[in-house]
Amino acid sequence: MKNTGTIVALALLVAACSPQGETHNSHETHDPKGHAAESPFARAPDKAGGGVHDTMNMISAGDADNDFLRAMIPHHQRAVAMARTELEYGRDPQVRALAEKVIATREAEMVQMRAWLAARGASMDKPAKAGAK
Repeated sequence: MKNTGTIVALALLVAACSPQGETHNSHETHDPKGHAAESPFARAPDKAGGGVHDTMNMISAGDADNDFLRAMIPHHQRAVAMARTELEYGRDPQVRALAEKVIATREAEMVQMRAWLAARGASMDKPAKAGAK
């Protein structure tokens, strides 16, 4: 995907050019009549359980590998929830195909990460001691 870098750079440019003082709810979209409506994607992370703050507040035992795995699982859960929302509401066949790929890939990765945590004596609820493998 050669365009990935271009897309990321464009997104950063748009974000940098956005007015800083403007108040806007990023979870809102507007219907054709101009009324604000909450996007189904605003609720997708809630369906996945756990939020960014839960990940940021997780207890660490000082093992970066375990912490990475324990932070990535909720991240992937939120990605899967958003992809499922796309399948529920989206109509573009290419975007829906991407959502299906995200679900399959992230679910497989979560299985692998949970297995690695278990092998390291850790879980989502319990960090292993630093250096434990």
